[in-house]
Amino acid sequence: MAVQIIPVTTATEQEWFLDVPAVVYANDPNWVPPIRSSIAKQLAPTNPFLQYGRLQQFVAVNRQQGNPSLLGRIVAAVNDRLIAREGQKVGLFGYFECVPDFAVAKALLDAACEWLRDQGMSTVRGPIDLSTHNNCLFLVDGFDSPPMMMMPYNPPHYPQFVEQDGWQKAKDAYAYNFPLDKPLSPEFEKGYRIALKSGVTFRPLRTKGDGFEQDCISLYNLFTKAFSNNWSSTPRTQEEFLEEAKDLQSLVDPDVFPIAEYNGEMIGFWMGLPDYNIALKHINGKLNWLGILKFLWYRRQIDQGRVVAICSLPEFRRKMVPLGLIYLGMQGGIQKGKPYKRAELSWVYEDNYPSRKLIEASGGTIYKTYRIYEKALT
Repeated sequence: MAVQIIPVTTATEQEWFLDVPAVVYANDPNWVPPIRSSIAKQLAPTNPFLQYGRLQQFVAVNRQQGNPSLLGRIVAAVNDRLIAREGQKVGLFGYFECVPDFAVAKALLDAACEWLRDQGMSTVRGPIDLSTHNNCLFLVDGFDSPPMMMMPYNPPHYPQFVEQDGWQKAKDAYAYNFPLDKPLSPEFEKGYRIALKSGVTFRPLRTKGDGFEQDCISLYNLFTKAFSNNWSSTPRTQEEFLEEAKDLQSLVDPDVFPIAEYNGEMIGFWMGLPDYNIALKHINGKLNWLGILKFLWYRRQIDQGRVVAICSLPEFRRKMVPLGLIYLGMQGGIQKGKPYKRAELSWVYEDNYPSRKLIEASGGTIYKTYRIYEKALT
């Protein structure tokens, strides 16, 4: 096979780039096609990322057959915020997709590394799609079920190929399975009562009008404060955060999105979302009129949800705010009329022991493992 790696510079090549996943996953029953317009938006010149970073897309093709057949894709990126935070010249690769051929994978990874080397980088880390606020991580264990909403999925040969190419594990992350047919330990309701007695109040996230925007600004401030030290992550601007929040506004179920307040200030939240991948699986990545109709039809089949984050300011943990949020989030999911049969809590880094201890105490068990890799550029 004659592999040609093409830097994406034209509209046609951009379409090739967006077409690659459909080739790779053509026979994979667990794949959920990403929204094509969303990926295009992330890579468009209007993305705020380009105010503090730069990127180059590559697509792998085979031209021997006349019309090029698509083999893979990759993006190399430099996030100047991450470099400033970590104090080292670390570049990123992401948006990686590849047919099961090591030569293709190596050619793509080599092209990304060469571009990053030219940018002065000394280390490459990935997969990270520009930042950890987007899609990141390779699935390395748990290929037997589809991914939940906003979680990665890939064939088993991806981690095999990068390891064969000499990449090393940087960090693992886990997804926890949480069946909802068993009651929580009484300690969680007790924690909720203690939090109330301590002056903490709880309410659902507001999802409409000015209330939604005000809550999102509070969420942004809390996210920035609580997760500012997350590994390989950099804070978003308020503008970026609010733009992402608007995309999720119509998808929120406030019954599984409780927030905690103290003296009128948001001090914690449990971010649960219905697993819309169950509906998105049927629209082939296109939110045209037919795709929207299919989405509205199949969303009725949603019977599970994903817990994206559990957050409490450190000074309120002794007031049992995390336990109170878990109690309310779970109670909201199992109340009469709700369809949820199980939840996924993801993702949680392997060295985030406080969160892991809390999740495991509430009945969660690891059922998927993900990994980010690194490689020195020599």
